[in-house]
Amino acid sequence: MARVYLSLGSNQEPHRYLRAALDELQARFGRLDISPAYRSAAVGFDGADFINLAVGMDTDLDPMPLNDWLHALEDRHGRRRDVPRYADRTLDVDIVLYDDLITQGPGHLDIPRKELKHAFVLKPLMDIAPALRHPVSGRSMAELWTAFPVESEPLTVEPL
Repeated sequence: MARVYLSLGSNQEPHRYLRAALDELQARFGRLDISPAYRSAAVGFDGADFINLAVGMDTDLDPMPLNDWLHALEDRHGRRRDVPRYADRTLDVDIVLYDDLITQGPGHLDIPRKELKHAFVLKPLMDIAPALRHPVSGRSMAELWTAFPVESEPLTVEPL
């Protein structure tokens, strides 16, 4: 079993789609560590605010099959792949960390996920795994968050 951390986000009916994704993740993988949800501005395009959260879970799937499973989850919940990559979306689920693995692959598989440099990924992950170490820098999520310029990417807690 591998320990995996995911980032989940939505800016189209986010409460509906994030809750549905959490239900499916729990049904397939069992116990989930779930962060608080945060509202933030869209990054990379002009769009509605996103609601993001992080999930920690154990999986029996290798990274590629897990990534495929997550893409199918997104697709089941209306994720469109015929629009620009940086656009409004019902559901976005990315593998941020997979044990200490460093890898890239098809389907935008990028571990550790580069979006970890953004507050909307880092803060929720820090909430559930502050001692977790980044496999490249060796710094803990708490250390990374302490060094983060929080005023540059404001977050507000969002009830889910």
